[in-house]
Amino acid sequence: MTFTHRHRRSPGALLSRLMCLAAASLLVAACGPRPPSATTSAASGQKADPVTIGYSNWAGWWPWAIAAEKELFASNGVAVRMKWFDGYVESMETMAAGQIDCNSQTLNDTISFLPGANGGQVVVLVNDNSTGNDQIIVDASITSIQDLKGKTVVIEEGVVDDFLLSLALRDNGMTREDLVIKGLPTDQAAAAFVAGKADAVGAFPPFTGTARKRDGAHVLVDSSSYPGAIPDLLVCNADLIAQRPDAVQAIVDTWWDIRAFMDDNPEEAEAVMAGRAGISPEEYQQYKDGTTLFSIEDNLEAFSEGDTMKSMAYGAEIMADFMVETGFIPEKPDMSNLFDDRFIKASVQ
Repeated sequence: MTFTHRHRRSPGALLSRLMCLAAASLLVAACGPRPPSATTSAASGQKADPVTIGYSNWAGWWPWAIAAEKELFASNGVAVRMKWFDGYVESMETMAAGQIDCNSQTLNDTISFLPGANGGQVVVLVNDNSTGNDQIIVDASITSIQDLKGKTVVIEEGVVDDFLLSLALRDNGMTREDLVIKGLPTDQAAAAFVAGKADAVGAFPPFTGTARKRDGAHVLVDSSSYPGAIPDLLVCNADLIAQRPDAVQAIVDTWWDIRAFMDDNPEEAEAVMAGRAGISPEEYQQYKDGTTLFSIEDNLEAFSEGDTMKSMAYGAEIMADFMVETGFIPEKPDMSNLFDDRFIKASVQ
């Protein structure tokens, strides 16, 4: 594996690419026939198109595979196509370009990709909070954040574990400029670290397991040190919500059916999730404690106003300010329509 010798890809550059993708998507939408809404489809006797949901390799999103395999969406009266992405960034690019209806992504990354196509991105569900599974893993010679100075870190730039790294550096009086950052997709970053091509890596399951195979590798910092900083979400485009709210409600309701299936059939559920992740059921056990799946009550708290990171609205303001300060995004986006709690509230009724 080789690294290209170039400046790190900045989040701003990534954002510029996404804006071009979104603009192209909007142009196509404007010039072409508008898809019928759910109401139009029903009135004309046509069957509504399936809702496409993107997801990628994160423990809190593996449960979506259960819904696909056990046909839980159909039991709630909604047609859904689950689209798996090997690369997390690719899923967000696809969502921002309006090529899928919903996606699984973190709050800080959602802020980075605002507004996106098709009316903008809206959070409708909190799947989980990362409580240890996002990790900065280092070689045996590194025992403190300060030891990272001048060291090579491989990480997927501009996304969740890069955010975790930046938080840890800030808390220790350091910046990214104190390190040598080499950007790679997370799976490749973990492999590069194991091969001795870097001193540290930012990773999440199952790639943390890969990284720890290096002799002497250990976790320097993880997301348990930053409660509430990494909520993992289902984000849908605003046009879908406006045109087909019943479909969005059915998807959120299906998530609770997934959770019930996991409680009632733990071994079968874990086998399905491990299969989707490409790991053994035994390896799956290693990741359970580092991801806290949210209940309806947890969701209600997350969608409520507050003055701690448990409130997404509060956390989003803190994250956006921090990301502007550190150069992750060029300016603070409009977040006035970022959260829609109606689907969670309806789940309680």
